[in-house]
Amino acid sequence: MINHALQFLLNSVLSFFLLALLLRFYLQLFRLPFGNPVGRFLIALTDFAVRPARRVIPAFRKMDMATLVLAWGVSFVLLLTLSLLSPRGAMIFGRGFVFLSIAWLATVYLLRLSVYILMVAVVIQAVFSWVNPYHPLAPLLNGLTRPFLRPLQKRIPPIANVDLSPLILLIACQVALIVLVGWLESLAPRLF
Repeated sequence: MINHALQFLLNSVLSFFLLALLLRFYLQLFRLPFGNPVGRFLIALTDFAVRPARRVIPAFRKMDMATLVLAWGVSFVLLLTLSLLSPRGAMIFGRGFVFLSIAWLATVYLLRLSVYILMVAVVIQAVFSWVNPYHPLAPLLNGLTRPFLRPLQKRIPPIANVDLSPLILLIACQVALIVLVGWLESLAPRLF
């Protein structure tokens, strides 16, 4: 019983921090401003870890690799502690190469969370476009989704002035989660 509560708490706290790190990485990757409330919140929440990491981990092609490596590290620690707290935790760590397997799964977990971030951004952007297109977060959401929606909008014309590209993108994301991410997860036991 206590194990489940501890797993829940660790999963909640570390997943929230991991989400904040990934969002910060994507805002920087797409060159989006941090002057909005979400950006300021992400900086306030993650700066204590990102600033020292930047001294050690350099940027790569204008990408903030320190934030991405921290996100991967948090993902690794989360999966490792959840594995240790599971009922079969001792049995799992009796096998060889378990750390490589967890490292692989941490990478896949980042990929899965990135797809979920995109899906949520598309849904919220669609709702804002109907309810309040001038919401202060609309430019942020547009910046996150534009690289993925723009190619679809060029190929798929609106039907009766309704843009179906967000729907197509959501379907593509769901297929990616089922096929690609599922396949990558299934490789972990076989690779290591």
